[in-house]
Amino acid sequence: MAVYRRAGLSRTMTLVVALLCAAVSASAFAREFRAADTQNEDYPTVLALRYMGRLIAERTSGRHQVTVFHSRQLGEEKETLEQTRVGAIDLNRTNVALIGTMVPAVRVLAMPFLFRSLDHLQKVLDGPIGTDILNSFEAHGFVGLAFYDSGARSIYNRVRPVRSLDDLRGLRLRVQQSEQMSDMIRALGAEPVEMAYGQVLTGLANGLIDGAENNWPSFVTTGHYKYAGYYSLTRHTVSPEVLVMSQKAWASLSPDDQKIFREAAQRSSTYMREKWNELEERSRKQAEQAGVKIVTDIDRKPFEAAMAGIYAKAERDPAMSALIERIRKVE
Repeated sequence: MAVYRRAGLSRTMTLVVALLCAAVSASAFAREFRAADTQNEDYPTVLALRYMGRLIAERTSGRHQVTVFHSRQLGEEKETLEQTRVGAIDLNRTNVALIGTMVPAVRVLAMPFLFRSLDHLQKVLDGPIGTDILNSFEAHGFVGLAFYDSGARSIYNRVRPVRSLDDLRGLRLRVQQSEQMSDMIRALGAEPVEMAYGQVLTGLANGLIDGAENNWPSFVTTGHYKYAGYYSLTRHTVSPEVLVMSQKAWASLSPDDQKIFREAAQRSSTYMREKWNELEERSRKQAEQAGVKIVTDIDRKPFEAAMAGIYAKAERDPAMSALIERIRKVE
């Protein structure tokens, strides 16, 4: 009888130890992930990151949580990208022009006048080209998860309406901290001023810059429209935002959890597009009601022709040249 009691006790202890190990294992891999976004709290990209976080929490039964730090709480984009690459920040939403200084293939997406329309851009991003570009991030210290819409970027300023290249001459325009964007503004005849996003409002208010270039929501939600009364629909770039993850954070996930994160990111991209379309329309109406002069009578051909040097420079790289050609062929 003693033998049987000892055997039963042994089985019970084994079961208890197994349950304890399972509990410890589950808690060991549970963690909070920090996501950075420079935009305001109610901006579509911030809402999309929070939506992604809810999906991840649901799919992992609360094991993983995503906390979104908006409004530059973790720093300007350039700073947060460096922190993401070394693993101090887990997730980061950024514009492709800036991260293109670190991931060469992404620079193509910020090429001026490359995309014929938003529909053309989305077909590229949602297809094999978009997948190839996201996969290219891993060689440069990031994991590419998804693209977010960013509309068309146009030029706005406080001095005069811009309808031609002559109207741009002498204007000091803020650009992202990107050599390619500086080259573009210089080729158009204006003077580029590389400046962090959070400094643009002060720059406009104090006259340090004459204008900038961005999409409708960024123009309005930041208050730039209060100082720059002319918005010219140059639509020079139709480039996306991109959501990246640090390789350190990615490696901490099990294969099943990596799948959950990637699927949640893709679903957040669809969610973001809906929110973006709503905000873009509201932003344009708000600017119009505030008295902003919207310039639509622009001859884009001279603007496009001025980009010849930028394309010649990019196409000296065989990989860049091939990617540009692939994008142009997408119908």
